[in-house]
Amino acid sequence: MVSHQFSAIGHSRSFHNRLGPIQGFLKKQMREKIEGAIVGGLAVLVLTVLPAFGQIAGPTGDSSDQHVKKKVPQHVILVKGAWSSANDSSPVPEGGTINHNIYRNQYFGIRYALPPDWIQRYAGPPPSDTGSYVLAQMSRPDSYKGNGRGNILITAQDMFFTPLPVADAGQLVNYAKGRLESDYQLEANPVELPTGGRSFASFAFWSPVAQLHWYVLATEIRCHTVEFVFMNRDPQTLASIVLQTGSLKLPEESSPTEGAGGFGAPVCIRNYASDGTVIEKVDPVFSEPRSNPVPVRIIIDKRGKVKHIHFLSAFPDQRQAIGDALSRWRFRPYLHNGEQVEVETGIMFGHVTRPMAPTKRAELEPHLARRSP
Repeated sequence: MVSHQFSAIGHSRSFHNRLGPIQGFLKKQMREKIEGAIVGGLAVLVLTVLPAFGQIAGPTGDSSDQHVKKKVPQHVILVKGAWSSANDSSPVPEGGTINHNIYRNQYFGIRYALPPDWIQRYAGPPPSDTGSYVLAQMSRPDSYKGNGRGNILITAQDMFFTPLPVADAGQLVNYAKGRLESDYQLEANPVELPTGGRSFASFAFWSPVAQLHWYVLATEIRCHTVEFVFMNRDPQTLASIVLQTGSLKLPEESSPTEGAGGFGAPVCIRNYASDGTVIEKVDPVFSEPRSNPVPVRIIIDKRGKVKHIHFLSAFPDQRQAIGDALSRWRFRPYLHNGEQVEVETGIMFGHVTRPMAPTKRAELEPHLARRSP
């Protein structure tokens, strides 16, 4: 089935079509914040990475001048003030590593063996305040003399905080396909493609002007859309690289339309911190006003206490105030198959400019443990 898909698409154009629409949607937002950020000199790569660069400049209207007092390495984009962080050493989405040519991400449960001779050239930026991540970006070294140097990009979109009107990986791929800009052409319509023992939403597109082809594989893990984006000038090389994802290892929960945790990970539920699930709540007290949104992911233990806090983008004083408040929150335990389980959810603090999609109370009620009298 995989080989049939590749022959139908000419092997690779799916990737570029998918990013084109999202890129078009987000470029307006990003232009105001990005003043020519370039991660390596490849214009196409910059366009691909744009959705995750929501914080290249400091938040508008913020007068803070908090800097990290150290030399900035080459090829690293400087972000002022707001960074990602966590209150403990639990795995976080941006915590992936590449060792011995293998990308591992404990949070998502990913193990991906890179094709031979591929390396990571640049570290990704911090997550944006809309939950976009560049998890890894690989290419062949400058010493490579053959065709098909190309690019491999692994990204994630936190579906709790996305500004796009989509709910899962399948919808995100279809949304992107339907909004391709005129300079991109579709090579393969979105289809569900099995690889590595899991299902992906796949999509292919290309740029006739740049003579570049893209192929995208997207799946849902812990309420994030995780994407493997392959770009190459040579369709045969691209097809060969995509076929090697057959050795990709993903958690059992991954799926283009599911991926809501479980199987050893917390169950992820949109807007769990609302609709009567919060028993005790303390609002954070900020030491100074700021204009930036602060997206936060938390894990609630089986007893209803907050055990892990992941700040996607926050200033130090915001982390302190929000962390102090959340440590005092209490939730109604969540039942799965009659047993209390851990829950992962998202909360937006700070200057919120966009509403989070609501979760119906009726959907949660059957799973909430009753309070003791």
